[in-house]
Amino acid sequence: MARSIGRPRRRLSPGAWPALAAATRRERPRRPFAIDGTLVGSVSLDHIDALRAWPQVFALDGGRVTLLAEDRDATLAAVNASLCEQGLIVGWRDETYSIRARAGAPPLALIERAAARFWGTLTFGAHANGYVADAAGRPAHLWIARRSAHKATDPGKLDNMVGGGVPHGQTPFETLVREGFEEAGLDATLVRSAAPGRVIELACDIVEGFMHEQVHVFDLRLPPGLTPLNQDGEVAELHCLPVQEALVLAAGDAMTVDAALVTIDFALRHRLLAADEHADLAARMPYA
Repeated sequence: MARSIGRPRRRLSPGAWPALAAATRRERPRRPFAIDGTLVGSVSLDHIDALRAWPQVFALDGGRVTLLAEDRDATLAAVNASLCEQGLIVGWRDETYSIRARAGAPPLALIERAAARFWGTLTFGAHANGYVADAAGRPAHLWIARRSAHKATDPGKLDNMVGGGVPHGQTPFETLVREGFEEAGLDATLVRSAAPGRVIELACDIVEGFMHEQVHVFDLRLPPGLTPLNQDGEVAELHCLPVQEALVLAAGDAMTVDAALVTIDFALRHRLLAADEHADLAARMPYA
């Protein structure tokens, strides 16, 4: 049965879809971060002084921060642990992310997931739009999750049915299959039937630092009557909403920025919007 979350507006305002602006908002100045002469991220100017504690590890001249250490993983682990103690890295996850110059490039170093926002390094996500189709096969309902109030980031915000960060050693699709069970209790065989959408790129200031992430979007059609059930405690509740009601939520600020963009991409690919609104959103989407 479809259920409502809040009381959505019946008509979208001209100032709707704030996630589009948020995905590229950069208001805090940052300095490029390089490894072996390759730019891999950026550091807030407010945090440069904190790095002066390691003069043998970082070169801070030439308008950039350059990692000098040969044992990169161990050195960055020690630095990040200290930055966490200082409150400059928050939401420690005990998950390993890779530092890459671009998608598909070999990793130059491995770091704690939470540290990626301090260093502004490229990360990857995998999200699934879980939907139920009508008799003609057209999307009729979307499953929308509410994040746990205990989440380190965006607690209590609305989210896609499945969504998670891609750790070192996994592909986005492998992450989707894993997260499909953890977040929604879905069988791996069902999740593997997901169809790929587009890749969305966010490069924006967030509370934790700077988010530079490529989100791989998937669509997962669920059979009527199947109810996703969270397994890991990171989702407070899941609701099956009429597509238009879910789009109204994505047009406001109830969803996380990445979840709203993933929902917009779903609407664009399935032609769920009026022609003029479709054209406007398609032109503004931050695709990779």
